[in-house]
Amino acid sequence: MHFAELNGVALRYELSGAGDRTLVLVHEMGGSLESWDEVVPHFAPSRRVLRYDTRGAGMSQKARGELSFSAMAADIAALLEACGITGEVALAGVAVGGAIALQFAAQYSERTSAVIVGSPAAGIAAARRSAALERLARIEADGMSSVVEDAMLNGYAPELRGDARRFERFRARWLGNDPSSYATIWRMLANAEMAETLGRIRCPALVIGGTLDRVRPPAIAQEVAKAIPGARYIEVNTGHYMAVQTPDLVADCIDKFLTSVNA
Repeated sequence: MHFAELNGVALRYELSGAGDRTLVLVHEMGGSLESWDEVVPHFAPSRRVLRYDTRGAGMSQKARGELSFSAMAADIAALLEACGITGEVALAGVAVGGAIALQFAAQYSERTSAVIVGSPAAGIAAARRSAALERLARIEADGMSSVVEDAMLNGYAPELRGDARRFERFRARWLGNDPSSYATIWRMLANAEMAETLGRIRCPALVIGGTLDRVRPPAIAQEVAKAIPGARYIEVNTGHYMAVQTPDLVADCIDKFLTSVNA
C-alpha cells in the first residue's frame, strides 16, 4: 500500500499487476480498496490495477465540509499522474464509486477508454432526500452501529451470505467507518445532480443492476443506463455491495465488456 498527498488530501492507494492497459477500481460508500480484494487477481496478470480509498474512506484523510463528485474525479486524475500512468484508462465502480467513475468519464473523456458501474448512486430521488438526510444526521450523532442492521439487510441480502466469514468481515469493516466522513459523502450524494454529466459520457459504458440490491434496485440502475448515450445494461444475481458479495461474477462482467469494446 502507498500514500500520497494530492489535491490537498492524503489518499491511500495500491497499484498492482502488469500490462500496457490500466483498470481503475472505485469502491462503494462505506467501503475501501479492500472491497476489490477478490476482483484484482482476475486482472493483475494482464493489466495494471489501481485502487484506492476515496476521500473520507478507509485510511485516506477524513472528510469534512462539502464534497463534490467533480473533486472525487479529480483525485483519480491526480493519482494517475502520481503513478506515471498516461493515456486512457478503464474504470469500474460500485454504488457511489460508480458515480465517481461516471463523473471521471465525463470530466476526463480524453483519459477514459471505458467505464463499468454496478448499481451506480448518481443521486437521491427528491421523495427520499428528507429521509436520507435524517438518516445521516443519526449516523453523525450515534455512529455507524445505529444503522448497520438496516444497511446490511438492504445492501447485503441474506441470500448472499452463504460465505459467512466474508459477510462478517465486510460488516466489521463497514462499522469501522468514520461517521462524520460517511455522512459527508452521503450529503454529497444527496446534493448531486448528475443528469447533465451522464449525457456527456462518450466512451463505451456498461451499467450492472443487481437482482438482490434493495438499496438501488435494478430499475434505478437501468434508468442511469438510459441516460448515458449508447450504454449497455445487464442485470445479474448480486446485491448492492457486489464487488464484495460476488467478486467472480463482477470480474467476469468487467472482463467480458472490456474485451468486447477492446478497452
